[in-house]
Amino acid sequence: MSEVHTEVEKLDSSKVSVHPHAELFKRPTGWRRYYYHPITQVSMLGFVCFLGPGIFTALTGLGGGGQVNSKVQANASAILYATLAFFGLFSGSINNVLGPRWTLVLGTLGYSLYIASFLVINIHPDASAFVIAAGAILGICAALLWTAQGSLMMAYPTEAQKGTFISIFWTIFNLGGVMGSAVAFGTSFNRTVIGNGTYVGFLILTLVGVFLPLLMANPNKVIRTDGTHVNQVRYPSWKTEVSRLYVALKTDPWIILLFPMFIASNYCYTWEYNNYNGAIFTIRARALNSLMSYTSQVLGSIFLGYFILDQKRVRRRVRAFYGWILVFFVAFASHVWAYFYQKTYTRAEAMKDAYKIDIIDETYVAHVWVMIVHGLLDSMLQTYAYWLIGAMSNDPAKLAVFTGFYKSLQSAGAAGAWSTDAAGIPYLNIFLSTWCLMVGSMIFAAPMVYLRVTDHTEVEDETL
Repeated sequence: MSEVHTEVEKLDSSKVSVHPHAELFKRPTGWRRYYYHPITQVSMLGFVCFLGPGIFTALTGLGGGGQVNSKVQANASAILYATLAFFGLFSGSINNVLGPRWTLVLGTLGYSLYIASFLVINIHPDASAFVIAAGAILGICAALLWTAQGSLMMAYPTEAQKGTFISIFWTIFNLGGVMGSAVAFGTSFNRTVIGNGTYVGFLILTLVGVFLPLLMANPNKVIRTDGTHVNQVRYPSWKTEVSRLYVALKTDPWIILLFPMFIASNYCYTWEYNNYNGAIFTIRARALNSLMSYTSQVLGSIFLGYFILDQKRVRRRVRAFYGWILVFFVAFASHVWAYFYQKTYTRAEAMKDAYKIDIIDETYVAHVWVMIVHGLLDSMLQTYAYWLIGAMSNDPAKLAVFTGFYKSLQSAGAAGAWSTDAAGIPYLNIFLSTWCLMVGSMIFAAPMVYLRVTDHTEVEDETL
């Protein structure tokens, strides 16, 4: 806790820009100073996702959900993300009505059910329908969770701190994947499949995450480090909320240029985790690869968010260009490198070949670096996408709608990718589509970065 206090004091004393017409409030004293501090709340938000989506990503990172046959997991993921894509269009409105804390509670429930479904199929192999149904339910819950998460993560910091806060969240969140992968690696070291004990441990952790949002502070009581109040989330009628989806696009159409980036952000996971990690490695190598990947995601989000996007000595527009150049370069270079590995095997060969790369093989180190670099890219792309959205507004209600678009399109891309994997499309085809989408999305985003990102968020951007 002392580290949090140190960071709180550091952020309190940092120089932040305040709009001349903004009303300033006195920050609380005593223990409330730390509990209601934005960095404390975004850290708690990170632990909510550590115990829900973090454990889910650890399971996904194993390739096939830790199962020998990955088809059930691919089908479940396809319907999960298709459901998430649809409900993501309305989750921002639901968040504005229920409030972020209860939205987070409902959202975390789906992760427990999904983890439980893999425990069931590990015991009863004919329970594939239950896994797929759990995936559909999780899609609804995940839409709620990620929309609430996005609106809070980008509303708590000042304009100068958004990259840092995004990095704090993604670091804690990805530590869930790191811990889950470490547990899976330890428990599967001498096994060919994931045991029931691993799934039970994952299930307990996700259940703890269900209750954690209730310990978070009401966002309306949180005061930013510059003395400004976090804008209150409004609770209008459902009809008004649905109409805001259209109003958001009409009043801020630049968000459309980020849509390809939103689609690409989760599209890449199919090739990375199922077509590469799940195809050519043993189960313990898959677990270690997943551990390395999520560790690199922690480092990637810290590097881009704190050292690039929140450099106070550089204007925000310039930082936006620096971030774009870095993400574009990593996206292009990492896929050029991975192509030389992908062309050495096909889906048919991977399914027939009993030999899998293990951690003791000479070729393992070279192959695991692909997972590490792509982990860096994953976190950097999503950190940059969230930062760009945060640069468009500081209002939680408007940000909820934008993050709803983000999660909806992100999930639509993931649903498409997992569907191609379930259909048996060649690995190389999926890889090439991932490569083109990643690079193309950055090209589409360039005009928005140049024309829409300003040094300070204007007052008219605060609300819908």
